Amino acid sequence: MHVALINIAHARFDLTDPRIAEFVDNLDRVNAAAERSPGFVWRLIGEDGDDATSINAFGDPRIIINMAVWESVSALEDFTYKTIHKRFFARRSEWFQPLDGPNMTLWWIEVGEVPTIEEGKRRLEILKQNGPSPEAFLFGNEFDPPHKVAAKLTV
Repeated sequence: MHVALINIAHARFDLTDPRIAEFVDNLDRVNAAAERSPGFVWRLIGEDGDDATSINAFGDPRIIINMAVWESVSALEDFTYKTIHKRFFARRSEWFQPLDGPNMTLWWIEVGEVPTIEEGKRRLEILKQNGPSPEAFLFGNEFDPPHKVAAKLTV
């Protein structure tokens, strides 16, 4: 099993605004770091570029979406908190405003599966409605992949 991620953010400014330029100007750098990281599998990319900022999945162009697949939660955590990504993550409140509901969730997928935006949106709603569960969870509230749960039950 691999772990899928959806992360959304509501930009305080249009992505062409100089007040968010430092974030926008470093997207390629952070995405390249992700792709070089151990455990990286896939990330969502829009049709017109190297990132997903052009995808308007929520009816508001200032809500940006990121989706990715990693081999494990620990590989994703390492990228999130131990690479250049952490510098931008630490400054997220400068560029993004709070959302009404969760802005990120993780869930297990089969190796080779590519999650859809609709699936990611559904998983965010599951987390919002139910809190962390095997269907939608967070760092620190992980659930074992389904095959590990089944193996534990048969022992």
